[in-house]
This record gives sequence, C-alpha cells and structure tokens, in this order.
Amino acid sequence: MGKKSVLLMFVAGVITVLGFAPFHAPPVPFITLALLFWQWSQAATPRMAFNDGWWFGLGFFLAGVSWIYVSLHTFGAMPMPLAASATLLFCAFLGLFPALTGYAVVRSGCSMTVKLLLLAPALWAMSEWIRSWIFTGFPWNSIGYSQIPGSPLAGFAPVLGVYGVSLIVAVMAGAVALIAARRGEARKTHRAAIAGFVALGMTGYALKHIEWTQPAGAPVSVSLLQGNVAQDMKWREDQMRATLKTYAKMISQSDARLIVLPETALPLFLHQVPPDYMDAIAAHAKRSNGDVLIGVPERNPDGSYFNTTFSLGASPQQYYRKSHLVPFGEFIPLRSVLAWIVNVLAIPLQDFSRGAVDQRPLDVAGQKVAVNICYEDVFGEEIIRQLPQATLLVNMSNVAWFGRSIAPEQHLQISQARALETGRYMLRATNTGMTAVVNPRGVVEKVAPQFESAILTHSVRGYAGVTPYVRWGNYALLLLMVLMLLVAWRMPRSEASPKSL
Repeated sequence: MGKKSVLLMFVAGVITVLGFAPFHAPPVPFITLALLFWQWSQAATPRMAFNDGWWFGLGFFLAGVSWIYVSLHTFGAMPMPLAASATLLFCAFLGLFPALTGYAVVRSGCSMTVKLLLLAPALWAMSEWIRSWIFTGFPWNSIGYSQIPGSPLAGFAPVLGVYGVSLIVAVMAGAVALIAARRGEARKTHRAAIAGFVALGMTGYALKHIEWTQPAGAPVSVSLLQGNVAQDMKWREDQMRATLKTYAKMISQSDARLIVLPETALPLFLHQVPPDYMDAIAAHAKRSNGDVLIGVPERNPDGSYFNTTFSLGASPQQYYRKSHLVPFGEFIPLRSVLAWIVNVLAIPLQDFSRGAVDQRPLDVAGQKVAVNICYEDVFGEEIIRQLPQATLLVNMSNVAWFGRSIAPEQHLQISQARALETGRYMLRATNTGMTAVVNPRGVVEKVAPQFESAILTHSVRGYAGVTPYVRWGNYALLLLMVLMLLVAWRMPRSEASPKSL
C-alpha cells in the first residue's frame, strides 16, 4: 500500500464527516464510501483492503469523535499527552470495523459486482450494528445519520432504523463504485446501477410522505430549560446554591404544563435537595395542572447511586433511572484492572448503578413520556422499549463535557433520527445546548442558542401508532443483511460477465 493510497483513504475518511451535523452535506458520504469500495474492488489482497479500511476509519473517527479529547483533558483533568493518546487509540480501535469489513469483502473471492452491490454494503451496515453493542456500544457517526433529516433516504428510518439507512447509502455507494470500476464497458451494468440508485432514492422519498403515526390528544405546552452552568463550575460546592436558584427562577418564569430540566441539573443528591425547594417547584407545577421533570443524582441507603429523572407536580411523583451508562464517564469497566483511571480522571460520580431495562413511560402532564438520559438516545433499539405506549420522547443531557466542539450538534442529529424512527416528538433539555424541539419528521421546530441561559417554550402534540421500526426493531434489517450475504455466498466466485448482470 503506497503512501498516496494511505493519504487518499485517510483524507476520504476525514471528508466523510462533512456529511454529518453541523456541516449537513449528505451527498459527501456517497462519494467517499464509493471511493473506499472502489479501492477494495482494486485491492490485490485482503490485507491491502484491511489497510485501506483502517486508514479510512482512522480519518473518519478522528475527525468525527475527537471531541472525546475535550472531555478527558479539558474537563476530566487527564494530562494532555495521555488524553491525546487515549483518543488516538480509541479512534484506531474504531478503525478496525471498516478495516475488517474490507478484509472480508476481498477475502470472499466474489465477483466485483457482488462485492460492490451486496457484500460490501451488507458487511458495512452489519459492522455498524455490531459497533452499537460490542463493549457496551459506540454507534456514533453511523453513516445513516448523515441523511437525517433532509435527504430522501431519511424515509427509510421509520422502516429499517438508522442502520437501515446506512445500508441503503452503502448500496448506492457500491453502485457508484461499480460504474467507476467498469467505466468504458458493460453499458447494461451501468444502466442497472444507475436505475437502482434512482429507484432507492425515489423509494426513500415516497416513504418520507407516509404518516406512520397520528396525533393523540390535545396540544401540550412545554418549556425546556437550558441553565448554561459551566462544566468546571457545575460540581463546586460554592456554586450549588447559585445553580439551585437559577433553575428555581427559570421554573417560576414558565407556565408550561410540562417543564423539563437537563441531566443532573441539580448538583447534589436527591435526598439532599431542601424540602422547601421541592415543595415550591411542585406548587408552581400544580398551578398549571402540570409537572416538572428534574435531573439529579440519586443515592440509595446501600451506597449505590443512579443518574435519575424524577417528576414533581400534579401527577404522582415518578422516577426514571438511566440504564445505559457511559464507560469511564459513569462507570469503570473491568474495574479491578482499570481502577487507575479513577485516579487520573477528575470526573464526579464515576460508578453509577444501572437502572432497570424495562422501565415504563412517566405519566405526566397528560402524556406518556419516555425519558432517555444523554447518551441513551444513541441506541434506537433501546428507545423503542417504551413504545408504543409513550406519546412523547424526552432527552435530558449535559454535553457541556465536550465544550465548543461538533458533538452537541451531532447529538441533536441523533435525536432527530430517534424522532423519525418512532414517529414521536423528541424534546431535548440540555445544560449548554443543543436544547431543541424535534417533530416526528425529524425536523427541528425550535432550538435555543448554545452557551446561553434559555427557556425554550413550544406547543407539541403527543403521538400514537407504530412505525415498522418500533414494531420490528433491528430484526428486519438483520434479516435483510443476512439475505444479502446468503445471495452473495451463493453467487459464483469467478468474475461475472456483463451479460449476466
């Protein structure tokens, strides 16, 4: 593998990030993925394809998730060399997923057409799905997100989920690569590839116009509070009273029926919150016949603690406890081996307990609200556990950990995908941004400016009904990928002639 090829793949990976928020250039991943697939089709050995995929992945993840460095160094107090090394090693590990995909594609010995239209797309999407759960999962920067919400291919999200959108993008990129690889020959191949590309785009466009869910009940007014508490000040004891006062004042300024605070908005344990503070919030909510959702850490008598959301107001008090925790941020995996990290990172509350996986929606403000906390909305198959009972989705986050990086806008795009998959409004209350109201089409109806204190008030509707993705989860996609791999396996291993296409 020459230096030019290494540089080409690395740069292609970096450029792919332009397809995602905040850049929003959805055609870019088609081009860069087609280039990667074309490289694989020209690779003489599986090892060369592995190298191509790894350099592409390294560039892709370094550009897309390098904000991890900010959380480790700027706010986690990890020394700069160690934080940079940890970020590089993590991105190098993530690069193994496209690398192994390329290796398997070339190792198969299938014809170029089968590789580009069946094998590479199916294995690419499957690698994203595996990345979503292995070692607790890190599905950030799945290619499907680049098409949310403006691309015609976003129409596939309510049917196959975001990994299904990734599969469609990969198939279309494979068609582009096939045309490039066979330029000057096999006109039928070209015409078939172009027809397939157009057909998938038109199908996605048609799917975008299907009303999978329907409004249920009267509109409800909501206020999403963005306290803009600096991360390096958030847990300081001398700032606790100021933070409590900030949120009490913001709550008092809203007469919305549903008021939502960010994740761990109150920087003390639930049992330490002054009773008169809680009583004042509850009384204010009851005057609007509404409820307030508050994020706060909760400690049990046995010493275990949870990242919790609880309600105050007209409805009985209810709780949601975060189930999918962030490795090294909320718990230390393999603690007996990696305990030294606790002494390096200045991250508070590093050993949360997991909430139950089968928690039900909160019955508040006349709605059934499915709460998810921060990182949890990256896992679409977990969000749908509370559906179809839930009428609204609420995400409570604190992405101040990532500073002025692209992470908050990427996270908003991920929430937009969850709204599309479920056919529900997604309400996002964050500490520093992006606080937003996302409609069931995945479109942001209202958003607060970042790094400003804001009360975002809007009227929304609860929704009922079931999208195909809510009904099937990822099973339909997995079946489709397996069928594609079986067809590829059954095809002749020699190069197919144009006449057979």
